[in-house]
Amino acid sequence: MIDLDKIDVSNFLPHRPPFLMIDKVLVLNDEQVSTSFKIKEDNLFVENNYFSEMGLVENAAQTCSSIVGKSFFNDDDIEGEGANLIGFISAIKKVTLFSCPKVGSTIISSAKLTSRYDTDSYSICSLECNIYEESVQLLSCEMNLVIKDLK
Repeated sequence: MIDLDKIDVSNFLPHRPPFLMIDKVLVLNDEQVSTSFKIKEDNLFVENNYFSEMGLVENAAQTCSSIVGKSFFNDDDIEGEGANLIGFISAIKKVTLFSCPKVGSTIISSAKLTSRYDTDSYSICSLECNIYEESVQLLSCEMNLVIKDLK
């Protein structure tokens, strides 16, 4: 079992500040992931003291990519040295925005894998994601991602 407190999420995602939209992975297995992210004033997606819709969608995509991206690494690879991944959103099927969180809020994003197709070097997957601030739902979405190992 991986100790998620020892995982530096930036070792596993190609994103770097200021475009990294996940602070911590809370739960991660082959079918589900949950992440947290504190919204800071200097975030690229902050407009008028609120985290924008596009920021929420990007947070959802980064959260979702963790499920499939995990399979490209060995379980004991907590440094993220086992793969060099690139991923992108290939389709956004549905997005429902309920509210945008204010600066200083911490959002919790939970995603589940609904389908997956693998080849030797890439995966195409469909996922559902929901984002909350405390018990208030902010966003619900369904998207497809492509994850490719560049090694």
